[in-house]
Amino acid sequence: MGIIQFPGKKVDIYMLKKEETERLGRFIDGQADDRDLAWIDSMFLNGEDNDILRHSLKKDWNRIVGEETHSGVDLSHILDKVHHIISKDENLIRQKPFQKLLRIYMKVAAILLIPLLIAFLVYNFTGKSRAKELSVSTSIYAPLGARVTFNLPDGTTGMLNSGSKISYSIPFNRDRFVKLDGEAWFDVYHDENNPFEIASGSSTVKVYGTRFNMSAYPEESYVEVVLEEGKVSYKNKDMLKEVSILPSERLIFQDGNICKSAADPAKYSAWTEGKLVFRGDPMAEVARRIERGYNVKVNIADKELNKYSFRGIFLDDSLEDVLRFLCMTSPIRYRKSPRKMMPDGTYGKEEVTIYHK
Repeated sequence: MGIIQFPGKKVDIYMLKKEETERLGRFIDGQADDRDLAWIDSMFLNGEDNDILRHSLKKDWNRIVGEETHSGVDLSHILDKVHHIISKDENLIRQKPFQKLLRIYMKVAAILLIPLLIAFLVYNFTGKSRAKELSVSTSIYAPLGARVTFNLPDGTTGMLNSGSKISYSIPFNRDRFVKLDGEAWFDVYHDENNPFEIASGSSTVKVYGTRFNMSAYPEESYVEVVLEEGKVSYKNKDMLKEVSILPSERLIFQDGNICKSAADPAKYSAWTEGKLVFRGDPMAEVARRIERGYNVKVNIADKELNKYSFRGIFLDDSLEDVLRFLCMTSPIRYRKSPRKMMPDGTYGKEEVTIYHK
């Protein structure tokens, strides 16, 4: 039986043999071989059929529910991912309570529990200094057509737009470095001694405690930063100097060129409130935002449409409502095509083709 000793108490975490305890130790120390890794994977991924692990999970769950969360640990960003995983499986609702809990536990284990288990055990067995040496990577993802709020360990908050992901490593408070794929709104906690940096491809944004929106979808080949308050700077790997961005300014990096202009930050963060805002935007920009907000592919059939600009504010409106409004106010028409099955058996996106009337 494997038992972890704590001052004043002991916690039964799993019924382990000596060789299994040694395997877990090698895994924690980063010395596991392929057989050790296979055992770690199978322990969690096949745990639903393992009576010992089922019993351990039930005891562990009851113990955790009865204890207060450590005040210095912020796990809300992990709950965002758990909630997403749970919401995708509507069949769980019809299962017995414990079976439902166990299935959820198994689904998130490979994503969340193993990194947290490593960090937890290292912290308690070897002390804080060793825990800081171990870097545990984590990611927060917003599914297509959805938005996800997040809270980072340093107190930074924000929201991810559809199809976006941020990745970072724990410990985080001193090395505040985030990778962004997609679009996010940030409210960065001010820490003068530990700067906050966001990387996307070859671009890096350095933040000094501020509120801003950043868009950097890999497939769109450009980076956009709109600052609401505070101060940020932008730099590409091919640039010699950083470019400062001030409140109510918008910076775009595209094809090796930088363009700065005045902007209304509320327009670019409106998506966080479920709004779709057009204020004199060209058709290409309108199409890009519709694609992102509704997880569709928009085709512009006539180049002449690029001469038009569009205005409008939509709050949680359907795709059909948005398209109808655009047709009422502009000389355009559209056709929707259903999703098609791809050669690999998956389905492509619904397509909308916009024509000049």
